[in-house]
Amino acid sequence: MIQGLLDRLFGRYETPLAELDARHALAGLLVRIAKADGHYDAAEIARIDRILRAAYGLDAVAAAKLRAEAERLESAAPPDGRFAEAVRERTGGDERRAILVSLWRVMLADGHEGARQKAYLALTADRLGLSPDDRAAAEAEARAHPDPAP
Repeated sequence: MIQGLLDRLFGRYETPLAELDARHALAGLLVRIAKADGHYDAAEIARIDRILRAAYGLDAVAAAKLRAEAERLESAAPPDGRFAEAVRERTGGDERRAILVSLWRVMLADGHEGARQKAYLALTADRLGLSPDDRAAAEAEARAHPDPAP
């Protein structure tokens, strides 16, 4: 009983992130940015599914399944940057910049740009190894083209 309490207080996490693949890592990042402001709505879910469809050539069912798996991973994962680290380890700079555009697109999906989402996005950009110029370019791209190309 005491050990369980200590684990909850000090952050011992039992999470299946050790074998995280790039698809689940990206989907987890997208879910986490959507939830960063304390709510997760249909517009954000739809945007995530469209991004996953475009990024991986998935049909609607496969994209929704991947997102649902990522939702479970995200809810169990510690807030320690493992999604971003998994993405950084498995992608190149151009792909990471495209991911940042996707994160911006999800953040903008519900029409609210909360301080917590912006802070999470900035931290994630740092963890992805992206510069302030990359961040500015990603934001401009997401605002100009809110949905990914089919």
